Amino acid sequence: MTISFSIKGRQESRRPNVILINVDDLGWKDLGFMGSDYYETPYLDQFSKEGMVFTNAYAGASNCAPSRATMISGMYGPRHGVYTVSPSDRGDDRTRRIVPTKNEDTLADSLYTLGEMFHDSGYATATIGKWHLSDDPTKMGFDLNVAGNHRGNPGRNGYFSPYGVSNLTSGPEGEYLTDRLTDEAIDFVKEHKGGPFFLYLPFYTVHSPLMGKQELINKYKAKPASNGQAHPVYAAMVEAMDQNVGRLLKVLEQLELEEHTMVIFTSDNGGIRKTSRQDPLRAGKGSYYEGGIRVPMVIRYPGKIPAMEKVDDPVLQMDLFPTLQGVIQASVQGNTLDGMDIGPLLFEGKSLPKRELYWHFPIYLEAYSPKDDQARDPLFRTRPGSVVRYGKWKLHEYFEDGSLELYNLEEDLGEHYNVADKYPEVAADLLERLKTWRKSTNAPVPTERNPAFDQDFEAMKIKQVMQ
Repeated sequence: MTISFSIKGRQESRRPNVILINVDDLGWKDLGFMGSDYYETPYLDQFSKEGMVFTNAYAGASNCAPSRATMISGMYGPRHGVYTVSPSDRGDDRTRRIVPTKNEDTLADSLYTLGEMFHDSGYATATIGKWHLSDDPTKMGFDLNVAGNHRGNPGRNGYFSPYGVSNLTSGPEGEYLTDRLTDEAIDFVKEHKGGPFFLYLPFYTVHSPLMGKQELINKYKAKPASNGQAHPVYAAMVEAMDQNVGRLLKVLEQLELEEHTMVIFTSDNGGIRKTSRQDPLRAGKGSYYEGGIRVPMVIRYPGKIPAMEKVDDPVLQMDLFPTLQGVIQASVQGNTLDGMDIGPLLFEGKSLPKRELYWHFPIYLEAYSPKDDQARDPLFRTRPGSVVRYGKWKLHEYFEDGSLELYNLEEDLGEHYNVADKYPEVAADLLERLKTWRKSTNAPVPTERNPAFDQDFEAMKIKQVMQ
């Protein structure tokens, strides 16, 4: 049966298939089209020319599980309680000044997910790869689950078969996990080529353990470093991911599904700075400076979304839920969605209205590499606080001592110069907006002092790690 639907008033003969590719820990500048001179990503570079590139795209959180929870539910963290990869009291107890909010490590079954929205709209649905939000995504709207569970990485030997990932049978010895997941994705697309289908493809790569194909590792060992990007194994993982995205896109072309398929490419959070720098962005995964939350994002839908277009409007991955809901004309139900339908931007070329973007992290996340992280202090990538971006301004508030950091992102994208004292009226306005938002979402603000905190130990520890 031919189904008629509309995108912003234009009648289409069939509802689009949707593929959402979510790469794990891929940094904002870890792709050729985003400015890297080191990584080679020819397939994604070409893909970027065929779609709309978002230069100010943000994850809903700075590490894996909470970012995925916001995107899959369409809701800010305080509404689902997933703030980090458990527990919330990471790092040495003697260096934490307050008791953090308890973290939820599972997305509640009661929440209406992106998968359920597609499933209830008559789509065949699949998640192939890293799920990280529950034990069983088939209870959250997905007909098919390959390799998805609560696990956040594929394990010590996980990128080469035999695998240690549940819900995935091992292939031939030495088979590469990213290749295998793409094989499974291609099989799903071929099986459901009559559509409509929703494929969520969250690769485990480029998350640790860093493991690449030897021929690609050798290639990058012979290549000069560039702007803080010099890790040959990580580079091999990036290129293998690019090759596999290319394989999937080629199948869409062969099946004549390109014009009937909306493909979204993004990453769940910023990259790890010690592994791959994102300059000029500050810090990386786990931080709420730009390097931890700004991510690559491209959306391609031939004939519907303009090609070769860059958009500077700030967008959140939470915007995908209401946007896709509008694209497939799904019935509105379930959660209060915090994202914005960016359909007018995609299909009509309209700028988005100015709005606040929020992040809330009432938790602790210990340092990866104190000398490399570029965090606020060398012991933690994140201490409890909240962040708001509004236009060119970005305000950080920290709950331990009430301190504020204000940055003008137009003039200081690297967040090096705190101008809260120079522009007190801007800081006060953003702080009030932050407080109002926290009240509206019932966001918990931890205030209880940690009895185990030892200021002398903290000072000693900072001195020790920075030697």
